[in-house]
Amino acid sequence: MDSFITIRFKRKTAKRFQEFSKIHFKSHTEAMSTILDFFFYNEISPKEKLGPTGRTIEAKLLKRINAVIAIMRDVEKTQTKPTVAMIQSLFETEEPTKKPLIVEKKYAEEKKEVRFREKQNPSNQL
Repeated sequence: MDSFITIRFKRKTAKRFQEFSKIHFKSHTEAMSTILDFFFYNEISPKEKLGPTGRTIEAKLLKRINAVIAIMRDVEKTQTKPTVAMIQSLFETEEPTKKPLIVEKKYAEEKKEVRFREKQNPSNQL
């Protein structure tokens, strides 16, 4: 069994470490070893900032996405819709209205309407 050594911490810091260690690790030794390995492996100092957090990155992305959406809407209003309307009007063909032919009266056939007709079925009697 390994021997232990005593390290002096302020009471507040020691309590924070014990709570953290209980949540994430089996023992305080394993917690401290993992923390030290993390800093050595990643070659970073615990005092330096790692950059923006996930929340700030998400907020910036949402702002940029909203800006892109606004640009796309503007392009659609000012460029796409008018262009589509112009192209559509070019391809729309209207059928020319048929005008009646102008024919001289002597060549025009007069249609005489028949006012009275004989019965087609002789069995029907009046």
